[in-house]
Amino acid sequence: MGKRSGDDVTKRAQWAGAAGMRRNVEVKARLRERAAARGAAERRGGPGRALAHTDTFFRVPRGRLKLRRTPDGRGELIFYERPDTTGPKLSRFTITPTDDPDGLEAVLGQALGVLGVVRKERLLFLVGQTRVHLDSVEGLGDFLELEVVLTEEQSVEDGERVAHELMKELGVEEEDLISGAYLDLLLAKGESGL
Repeated sequence: MGKRSGDDVTKRAQWAGAAGMRRNVEVKARLRERAAARGAAERRGGPGRALAHTDTFFRVPRGRLKLRRTPDGRGELIFYERPDTTGPKLSRFTITPTDDPDGLEAVLGQALGVLGVVRKERLLFLVGQTRVHLDSVEGLGDFLELEVVLTEEQSVEDGERVAHELMKELGVEEEDLISGAYLDLLLAKGESGL
């Protein structure tokens, strides 16, 4: 093979940067007082937006891979990696949209196998750089999720500080924190959502 030109190397570096994983600091907790958390989120972020999601998880050797379906017939394929620990934690993720979630689910199901399905109603609030989710998860109940979206310049510690401040405002206690994904909680109950 010949030498790569400077332009080829630059293009590859740009592509790698564009295709790189995004980062956020996440918190997931059981929600004790939905009305109080909603009031606090509305005071900080205005009215929430109602969303409905059906997430199909596939068997993968590392991280998690899910296909998110929305009522408009579209979907998003989401791969993410984060530790299964309580409290604020770094999550790295990649998302790609699809207009054919049925076809994509069929192919991925055949190739990888389906691990389970999570259905939820979500209220989304945008509070600064944080996505605040109030989730009602079928078979599990009510939860709060924070996603502090990090800029390239921000450290994980910066995101953790933001998360801890919002946890206080929203009434999240240490004993409310959970690790893992909603699917893990369903599987622990002996349910897969299929």
